This record gives sequence, C-alpha cells and structure tokens, in this order.
Amino acid sequence: METNLVLEGVKFMILGMGTVFVFLGMMIAVMNVMSKIIHKYFPEPIPSATPTVTTGTEDKKKVVAAIMAAIMEDKKSQN
Repeated sequence: METNLVLEGVKFMILGMGTVFVFLGMMIAVMNVMSKIIHKYFPEPIPSATPTVTTGTEDKKKVVAAIMAAIMEDKKSQN
C-alpha cells in the first residue's frame, strides 16, 4: 500500500511540475509576441546625435587650483 502512495505522489509531482513548466513556457512565448507587436507599432525614437564640446583645460585649471589650496591649507594646519 505504501509504495502505491509513493508512486502516486511521484505522479502528482511530475504532473504539477510539468504543468508549471508548460505554463511558464507559454507565458514567455506570449510575452515575446507582445513585445514584438508593441515594438512594431510603437518603435522607440532614435535619439539625435548632438556633439557636446567641452573645454577640458578650464576644468583642469580649477581642479589644480582646488588641490593646491587644499594642500596649502593642510600644511598650515600641521604647523
């Protein structure tokens, strides 16, 4: 009697796991189809390429000045 219950439990386990596996597979397929439909009718806009011009020398001068000021302040506080 007990082996019959174990076999029946294994059958239910396989049935349940199979059902979940099939459901998840169907869900992934439906989501992929929905994604393709949405991208077909509502494509993402292509961002326009606008070049940005940065002057690195001014920024570097400010950074160097800030570092020098910090070093001088540190030297003053140590003495």
